[in-house]
Amino acid sequence: MLIRLLAQRIALGLLLLLIISVVIFAGTILLPGDVAQSILGQSATPEALANLRAELSLNDPPMQRYVSWLLAAVQGDFGTALTSGQDIAQALGTRLRNTVFLAFWAAVVAVPLALFLGILAVRFKDLWPDKLISAVSLASISIPEFLIGYVLIYFVAVKLQWFPSVAMINDNMSLFEKLNAIALPIAVLALVVLAHMMRMTRAAILNVMQSAYIETAELKGLNALQVIYGHAFPNAIAPIVNVVMLNLAYLVVGVVVIEVVFVYPGMGQYLVDHVSKRDVPVVQACGLIFAAVYIGLNMIADIVALLANPRLRHPK
Repeated sequence: MLIRLLAQRIALGLLLLLIISVVIFAGTILLPGDVAQSILGQSATPEALANLRAELSLNDPPMQRYVSWLLAAVQGDFGTALTSGQDIAQALGTRLRNTVFLAFWAAVVAVPLALFLGILAVRFKDLWPDKLISAVSLASISIPEFLIGYVLIYFVAVKLQWFPSVAMINDNMSLFEKLNAIALPIAVLALVVLAHMMRMTRAAILNVMQSAYIETAELKGLNALQVIYGHAFPNAIAPIVNVVMLNLAYLVVGVVVIEVVFVYPGMGQYLVDHVSKRDVPVVQACGLIFAAVYIGLNMIADIVALLANPRLRHPK
């Protein structure tokens, strides 16, 4: 039963990724303008345009181009960037590593803090700590991340000069130097995802606190923290893990705005740069990788939920 459910989740994820690849490819085809004209400029001769279209297979039927692109992408071959001639897979390897590095350290800050604040809100339910945590979390959800980023740049980087405003990193930097460079992007990303995880932690634990065995634990004389940590939290772990994985997916995929704000050399910045240049192969590759990462992390969340909650494996 469990193996069949896991196979279904994986198959649905692969099918969804295939559908998204069709949408990405179709979207780049439907973009206005001519790719060859964008590359060669308005002064290009008709002969040069025709030669470039033939070189890029732009005259082939869309279905043939899609199948060729997908088969190559499955093998890790995304072609070369039209504007720079650089191998896309090689460039994306470095950019994806930088994006994952930023997302990882944002998660290191956000996940433990979200769990701590969620448990703290449960411990002081309906009292001022709970209300303060809820108010701050709602405010962080409501404010766009780019605005938070610019505010931090102005006050923390420009006025106080604690951290740099431009988050540039390279392989020659030490770990401390890299963390110092990305401190502000980490702070913004942590604030963005912290509220969702904290509120889900609070809601999941409060839901478990209504169970009969929680009342039994309280009647045994256990204090509130012992009941929460020893009985409520372990039984609320499935929905908490699910929302944590969803927010980790957002950290990897949703960093585009933050990378642009802080000029961070990640996939988001790479994508935006080449969208403006109408470099279709780069846009297609970035879109497919972002989709694969998001779907993959969602599949992991579903699998963890199935393993942690027997009721999902036996819905009847």
